[in-house]
Amino acid sequence: MSYAKRKNCTIIRRCGGCGKKKSFVCSGKFRVNANGRRLDVWLIYRCEKCGRTLNVPIYERVPPERIPPELYDRFLENDRKLAVEYAGDRGFLKGLGYELGK
Repeated sequence: MSYAKRKNCTIIRRCGGCGKKKSFVCSGKFRVNANGRRLDVWLIYRCEKCGRTLNVPIYERVPPERIPPELYDRFLENDRKLAVEYAGDRGFLKGLGYELGK
């Protein structure tokens, strides 16, 4: 069982693979994508049942200089501790409009 799930940091959302509301659990990994001079950083969650992914935005369309270099390196390295920090930040997730598990 993942740390995020043990800490009750699951997201409840309709899964496109399962066709109904399911629990999504933090994978402990980030996705960093460049689009021209803009970066996106997402925390990846997976459906507990079918494994379909959900990208939770951390940064969207920001210039690279807005992300501190040491934090950017941690995203690229899939720093598990950092992933757990974001997954455990219920205020951050609720602020993005996600329904959280109990």
